[in-house]
Amino acid sequence: MDIEAPASPFRTREQKAEERSAKRQALLIAAVRMFNERGYHATLLEDVAASLGVSKPTIYHYLGNKERVLLECIALGIEHYHRAIDEARETPGSGLDRLRHFLRAYARANMDDFGRCVIRTGPEPLSPEGRKSLREGKRGIDAAMRAFIEEGIADGSIAPTDSKLLGFTLAGALNWPARWHVPGGELSAEELARRMVDMLTAGLAPR
Repeated sequence: MDIEAPASPFRTREQKAEERSAKRQALLIAAVRMFNERGYHATLLEDVAASLGVSKPTIYHYLGNKERVLLECIALGIEHYHRAIDEARETPGSGLDRLRHFLRAYARANMDDFGRCVIRTGPEPLSPEGRKSLREGKRGIDAAMRAFIEEGIADGSIAPTDSKLLGFTLAGALNWPARWHVPGGELSAEELARRMVDMLTAGLAPR
């Protein structure tokens, strides 16, 4: 009679990779929320570690030093905007339609933990390399927004205007929820993004 082999008590390579990924994500979420609440300088990795019941060396093991942790959080936020750009480019309709689609996704990202970190983080606390990374990430988002505006002007769905100034105006308005929006409030991020974008773009079409 064949004897069934006992289940292995050792994790597979895939299980180890999943566990490591889950631990990194948990550390990043704890860190980004503390960065957003306290600011970079007032955030201590000891406090981030303590919030999860682990030691400070655990963060170094999975993520690196404090600037590396912040840059990881920013990179995750930038990914949200890049997905929004890609989705908007695939949206059927006019340039104004694609701009509105992007702006709604942009506003929602600003109210996400990682997107909020992108908006709230200035270059001051970062090393020269970190500043360059942050600037390049934000520059790509600004360029995409301006491209949607210029596309709308070209196809006649947006009235002729200064695309650079309009881009700065839209971004400035939609960046503010990153500072005042409270999750679980009266309006969801989705509804707030929709209402704000509708208000901001109502006058863009030619009259």
